[in-house]
Amino acid sequence: MGIIVPVLTLVFLLLSSVSHGASNPRMILVGGSVGSWKVPDSPNNTLNHWAENTRFKVGDILVWKYDMKVDSVLQVTKEDYDSCNTANPLKQYNDGNTKVVIDKSGPYFFISGAPGTCAKGQKITIVVLSERKSGGDGDAPKVSPGSGDGVAPKSSPVTPSATTPAPAPAPAHSAAVGLAVGWTAVIIGLVMA
Repeated sequence: MGIIVPVLTLVFLLLSSVSHGASNPRMILVGGSVGSWKVPDSPNNTLNHWAENTRFKVGDILVWKYDMKVDSVLQVTKEDYDSCNTANPLKQYNDGNTKVVIDKSGPYFFISGAPGTCAKGQKITIVVLSERKSGGDGDAPKVSPGSGDGVAPKSSPVTPSATTPAPAPAPAHSAAVGLAVGWTAVIIGLVMA
């Protein structure tokens, strides 16, 4: 009986640290490195190739680092993304250290504000997975239509040959919580026996 309190305390601390780690937002450097916000050096090395291999979720913070004297980041509609229209951005950033908090699931479209660079490939589509609803049926998260500003795409947000990212696996913290609860039951069962 004397071991129950220490075991429960340990389980509580484990669950608290797992839960706390899951609530921290991730800072994601767009392109994966400083200086990535530029005209791509080859058609096979675009920002969209990087984005297709990166999982984005609500609460993430996208970070762009660039020379604010020569460039900017524009959040635009799908139509303005496709045509590289810089005239009517939904949001404009020109501080050289832009941070955008992802507040909704769906696609987000960003282009360079520097003249001519979007047409040369300096643009990116970020697809944010929908949040898993508690008590759900266990299905993987799905991408919801609409962007962070309510703009729904009519077609795939990336090049015609690209595919939509696969759903993200269940968060690791869920497995850790299940494991901690399972081991707690086993330990309590052994102590009580």
